[in-house]
Amino acid sequence: MLFESVDDIQQIDIKSVDSNMIIEFFSERIPGILDFGIKVLIAIAIILAGRKLIRVMLKIVNRSLMKTGVNDGVIGFLDSIVRALLYMVLLLLIIELFGIPTTSFIALLGSAGLAIGLALQGSLSNFAGGVIILIVKPFVVGDYIIEDNKKNEGTVVSIELFHTRLLTSDNKVVVIPNGILANISLTNVTAQDKRMISISVRIDYKADLKKAKEIIRELLDADEKVLKEDEISIFVGALEERAVVIGCKFWVHISDFNSTKWKVTEDIKLAFDENQIELPNSRIDISLSKQMMNQNVIG
Repeated sequence: MLFESVDDIQQIDIKSVDSNMIIEFFSERIPGILDFGIKVLIAIAIILAGRKLIRVMLKIVNRSLMKTGVNDGVIGFLDSIVRALLYMVLLLLIIELFGIPTTSFIALLGSAGLAIGLALQGSLSNFAGGVIILIVKPFVVGDYIIEDNKKNEGTVVSIELFHTRLLTSDNKVVVIPNGILANISLTNVTAQDKRMISISVRIDYKADLKKAKEIIRELLDADEKVLKEDEISIFVGALEERAVVIGCKFWVHISDFNSTKWKVTEDIKLAFDENQIELPNSRIDISLSKQMMNQNVIG
């Protein structure tokens, strides 16, 4: 029991609770509460006005970048960076309003950023690579590239901040970190609007060389996809042990590269068969002298 008898209850002096103490307690704290409330209202006003101001500034930045012809990926990236910086300034203004030292807050952010940076070195490298790719533009979405590190190749379907996606000819998606693409050599196959096709054909030494070259010339002249305004070369590329190598080089539009190369290769084979242009076969020639044959018969 809290009170053992009625006498214990009577010992509590209710008058000891002075109402003046309560009034004094609240009167001392009301100015601080009012001051804090005013600061909260000012902070809300700053946030609302700051958000509108940030939107206006971002629109101005985006319009300026669009007028300069910058890639959409670069515009989106710079928009994110500027947005983050502006909101950081807005946050510092609000912190300063409440009397919190901004130098300590900035030092804390710097320490946290350093720790995160050390933990995410690979990701930051890919991030920096993405920035370089978006600004320098060694390739853009839609280009066909071949990277020299792992020999991955395909059509660029997206360039993101940390990695780039390629779509291969057999419909596979290859994801390559931007840090790798920014630090290795690569081949942009579709950087130009046309591309040269080079085909080599081996014929037998007994075959008619001039006729074989004429057949190739006629095929290329008749093909609509071959660009006639560019040089067409047909030549003897090498004299191998068992074959004469005939080479031909010609130009086509990028979109016609594979289909034209396959078609011309097939047409050359069919035309050679039709005109009795022999291709070299793998064979072993065995010659025996008359003396050796006689010895074998006697034996």
